[in-house]
This record gives sequence, C-alpha cells and structure tokens, in this order.
Amino acid sequence: MTGFFSSTADVPAPRDVPRHVAIIMDGNGRWATSRHLPRVAGHAKGVEAVRTIVDACARRGVEYLTLFAFSSENWRRPAEEVSVLMRLFISALEREVAQLFENGIRLQVVGELSAFEPRLRQLIANGIQRTAANTRLTLTVCANYGGRWDIIQAMQSLLAERPELARTPELIDEKMLSAHLAMAYAPEPDLFIRTGGEQRVSNFLLWQLAYTELHFTDTYWPDFDAGALDRAIASYRTRERRFGRTSAQVADSV
Repeated sequence: MTGFFSSTADVPAPRDVPRHVAIIMDGNGRWATSRHLPRVAGHAKGVEAVRTIVDACARRGVEYLTLFAFSSENWRRPAEEVSVLMRLFISALEREVAQLFENGIRLQVVGELSAFEPRLRQLIANGIQRTAANTRLTLTVCANYGGRWDIIQAMQSLLAERPELARTPELIDEKMLSAHLAMAYAPEPDLFIRTGGEQRVSNFLLWQLAYTELHFTDTYWPDFDAGALDRAIASYRTRERRFGRTSAQVADSV
C-alpha cells in the first residue's frame, strides 16, 4: 500500500517551548461587560494584552506568534463595534510598529485586506516593509481572515500559476497547495490557545491546525498575561506529539 504524503510528514523535533503559537484572542467584550464598561473598552484593553504577549513570547524563544485579530465573520458585529475595531487597528499600527522594529520583531498581516480602507492598508504595508528584515520573532496578525478563505485563495493562486492543473487535478498534492496559503512562510503551529472559555477553532488556520496541540482557558483576553502564557506552555510540554506514530516510536526517536 502506498503511503499518503502529508504536510506533517516532516515531524518537528521535540521542544520545551513551542516554535509557533497561534491565539484566538477571545473575551474582550465580556471582560468589559463584567465590569459594567462598554464593549469597546475591552477591545482597547485587549491591545495592551497583545503588547504583553508579544514581549513574553519573544523572551521565551517563541519564533512565530499568530493572533486572530478580526475574522471574516466579525463584519456581522454591530457597525459601531466594527468601526471601533478598525480605529484601534490603525492606532495600534501607528504606535507599535516602531517598537516592533526596535525589538527585532517582524510584522506580517494576512487576510483579505482589500476590504479595509486605504489608510489602514497603507499602514499595514508600511509596517510589513519596515520590519521585514527582523528575525527575533515573526508576529502575524490575521485580519479579515478565515481558514476556508485561505484554502480557497490558495487553490485559486495555484491554478492561476499553473492552469494546466485544472485538466489534471490528480497531480495536486498538499505540498503544492500549502505553498500558496497565506502563511506559507511559517511552520504549522505547535500550540493553539483560545481565551474566553469557548472551545472551538472558529474558522482559524483550518489547514495549519491539523496536528496542533489545543489549549483552552476561561481567562478573558485582556487578563491573559505572561503567567497565563507560561501555564499554556506548561500544558503543551505534557503532550505526547505522535503525528500518527505510536508512543514506542516517539520514544525511540528521542
């Protein structure tokens, strides 16, 4: 029987600290509501948590941090809240890019960015360009992003590059398609964290999370700090990452 090639065939070496951490930053609105504050206050506080976790990841040796900032489904929220989120995104880029550059952090923003206003798109482009040579940590912000969108755009991009594959689709494999995903520059996440108590991936990195270790916490995002990150990493260290192998095979490979 012929083995089926998988994008996870190259099993990563065991690490005490995950190389790539992906986070759904959930609970901003509920954090604010529980304090009798408007929901937008929770989003503003959440920006501070981003700063804390970026710094904490860099200090702990995480190489890639991916944050789900705004999903393609978030347009369904009240117009006022969406407007506030866009303004926060703009102000964060205006304030934080210089600090990212000084700290050796590379910024990437992935998603269907054409939906954003020109001012925001320009700030994104400027931030990506200014930090492009940094290597300490790659911070990816997923904005107007959805995992299903990512797979569809990857297929469209692949067929645009190689239109002959439309006549021979059996030649398409995972390696071909994954090269066109929005985050083809990054390894698959080792650790996925979702704050706020929900236990689902919500259309986030659907392709990339196939073998990622999942960690759910009731902590709202504005309260998620370096200590909470350490607890998630400690949980990650207890996992046996088999990637389809047996426990005996994992032990023999160490």
